[in-house]
Amino acid sequence: MDLGIKGKTALVCAASKGLGRACALALAEDGASLTIVARGAQALEATADEIREATGVHVRTVAADVTTVQGRALVLEACPAPDILVTNAAGPKPGDFRQWTCDDWMVALNANMLTPIELIKATVDGMMDRGFGRIVNITSSSVKAPIDILGLSNGARSGLTGFVAGLARRTAHRNVTINNLLPGSFATDRLRATVEAAAAGSGRSFEAEQTEWQGRSPAARFGDPMEFGRACAFLCSAHAGYINAQNLLLDGGAYPGTF
Repeated sequence: MDLGIKGKTALVCAASKGLGRACALALAEDGASLTIVARGAQALEATADEIREATGVHVRTVAADVTTVQGRALVLEACPAPDILVTNAAGPKPGDFRQWTCDDWMVALNANMLTPIELIKATVDGMMDRGFGRIVNITSSSVKAPIDILGLSNGARSGLTGFVAGLARRTAHRNVTINNLLPGSFATDRLRATVEAAAAGSGRSFEAEQTEWQGRSPAARFGDPMEFGRACAFLCSAHAGYINAQNLLLDGGAYPGTF
């Protein structure tokens, strides 16, 4: 399927690794030119080279912390008028809410709620003026089924979800959609580190711990990041203009609810 985004400009955050990288690659495979952002310059440049070689599209890199005012300024200077925006940031630390300070909450809210809102604010009006825009926020399955030790993430990402629910109803008439993708367990470096930590805590081997984690999904496996990336690319396509204000869960069926 031709997604109808050849020549469109995409801004993808936290794109050097994991799900952000997969989204960037999937968009490039369908002809979108890219500006990709991450804090680590070396990994970012390596990813950019791989995408250029694989797809032939133009890839601009910005090594910056997009959760800071200065970082966002650099990003928006490099890509002031994207047609496609994919927001993404690492989740905050796990733990017991009794141990979290107001500063901990502000870090989480800044990264996982306020930064996406600031990027949307800076780009959505231009999308509406041009008559095309796709905004996808990478959030978490914990928005749908909260995870007790991830309270910082649950709260911050749910705040973003509520904000998007209101805004998206005001942009769709100009062919600008805003949706959220909610990943479950995907085979990324971050998940591997989490499983390794769990194995160390339980005294089991990594392989045994991984098998147990995979067994929690009806699919009996972790997701492939490119499955996520291509779902993102479809949401950003010309064919997805009637998909708006949605929270799409990609977890292999792990969420147990009917709705």
